[in-house]
Amino acid sequence: MGSGSPQGQARVAPRCVGRSIAATMLSMITVESLTKTYGRGMTAVDDVSFTAATGRVTGFLGPNGAGKSTTMRIMVGLTPATSGTATVDGRRFTDLPNPGRDVGVLLDASAQHAGRTGREILTLAQRTMGLPRTRVQEMLDLVSLTEDEADRRVRNYSLGMRQRLGIGAALLGDPHVLILDEPANGLDPAGIRWMRDLLRGYADRGGTVLLSSHLLHEIEVIADDLVVIGKGRIVARGTKADLLAAAGTVVRARDSVALAAAMEGAGLKITAHADGSVHTDASSDRVGEIALARGLVLTELRAADGAGLEEMFLELTADTQREGVAA
Repeated sequence: MGSGSPQGQARVAPRCVGRSIAATMLSMITVESLTKTYGRGMTAVDDVSFTAATGRVTGFLGPNGAGKSTTMRIMVGLTPATSGTATVDGRRFTDLPNPGRDVGVLLDASAQHAGRTGREILTLAQRTMGLPRTRVQEMLDLVSLTEDEADRRVRNYSLGMRQRLGIGAALLGDPHVLILDEPANGLDPAGIRWMRDLLRGYADRGGTVLLSSHLLHEIEVIADDLVVIGKGRIVARGTKADLLAAAGTVVRARDSVALAAAMEGAGLKITAHADGSVHTDASSDRVGEIALARGLVLTELRAADGAGLEEMFLELTADTQREGVAA
């Protein structure tokens, strides 16, 4: 758990209880040609289309201001789309008769009513959805909030505790779809591992997870599929394995300036990083040939898939970064 909960590091949440997700429905999130414009021609989301499939975790990635949160708010009916659709099994979120039983949502853990206790927040949701009263305690146990914490005002919660409460609220109705925006914010390493195992198990039982996060390593560990957005448009989508395999080559040399010049002179498109590495879509063989012809000594030459998600993310969103910070 996040700071403010001394017992958090030692807690192990129990397995989720309730109906089998796989037995309820095979659900898919479908976003088609979604566009959101504001006054003066500002386009926050620009013709976005993707799917999040049943039994898989889909990572939704992009820099700050790329359109992730706007897209997710449209998906759950909080922001109207200018055009296009976002549906779960062909139905809009606002058309679902009891949305919390179908789609669990966590967009902003800080938006919870600060004057209520965690137990009260879950109880109100339980009554609204017509669930058994026992479900509240099941969720408190699942997210490892103690009796004392459950009866504490949310204004006195740490961010990590609010995130756990928010995850509990999203799972309360035992939905078959989860839409989560930055759920790991405020969680300590033990809490992040707990959340990762929880969501992985949820998907493995047949649930559908759409997960936005700036913690690229966590996305790399848990995600099956990736959707990358920049300046409101999709810049890449596909399975994690396919996207990483197509990420090109990473190379370093004793003279990084000469290496970059040689590669550009040979017609390669490159991205030079602050750590001295150079990334290109060209093959390792082609890069090696260029270096050999110029007499350059290489200190590293490898396929970029070994660099992982961060390397791929920075390359795909190089033109959309704000101050070079990924989020």
